[in-house]
Amino acid sequence: MSDAPDSPLAPSDLPEIAKKIRARTPARLLAGRAGAAYRTSTQLKLREDHAGARDAVRAEFDLAAIFGAQFIDRWKLFEVRTQAASKDEYLLRPDLGRHFHAAARAEISSRCPRGRDLQIAVGDGLSVPAVAAQVPPLLPLLVDGANARGWNVGQLFVIRHCRVGVLNEIGDLLDSKVAVLLIGERPGLATAESLSAYMAFRPRAAHTDADRNLISNIHARGLSPHIAAERILNFAAQMMKAQISGSNLREELPALEK
Repeated sequence: MSDAPDSPLAPSDLPEIAKKIRARTPARLLAGRAGAAYRTSTQLKLREDHAGARDAVRAEFDLAAIFGAQFIDRWKLFEVRTQAASKDEYLLRPDLGRHFHAAARAEISSRCPRGRDLQIAVGDGLSVPAVAAQVPPLLPLLVDGANARGWNVGQLFVIRHCRVGVLNEIGDLLDSKVAVLLIGERPGLATAESLSAYMAFRPRAAHTDADRNLISNIHARGLSPHIAAERILNFAAQMMKAQISGSNLREELPALEK
């Protein structure tokens, strides 16, 4: 047996099967090493991605800068906030991000009609870049698709310092059949631009995570806006038909082609 130290392969020296595996995933597979550590290029990319994730979490939501005047005017978007008064408080007190500020409750009640089939809200969550990247292409597909199904759609609005649990208060305030919260996911090292759609049938204050459903990984290397919109609308239709959501309802996906 040779006592020579390991000689890590450069990416260009990898077998063809290894190259194909690496091309199909952002995971750091077969990255190689230099001694006991990552290669310099791998370590620098890790630091870059980690910095991007931290920046995504700390970014403040700016409605005008993110969506632009034309998009805001088209959807008549307005912004409200939760009980978390700052980004620091939002990160340290998740409970405050699950409840609207009193002024927000009043504004939502005055500007949004009750009892719609579908109510969509946008929350900054833990990634403002995800909202900026995914909501502009996704939102028109959702609204147009809902209208094509004959559903009436509620007035859209944006929530600053938002946690998923605020979905319950949206249900209490607006009494829609299905409420959808588009919210930035916690960023990872693969992407900081992943959006989630949390959904519930007639959400109420007493509901928990078990009463909600989720369609996640809406980003460039995950679900495309078109596929995400189709799945969200199909799931909403299931909820309306079954009059339930959460762990008792399983998403019906089309059969895979053989």
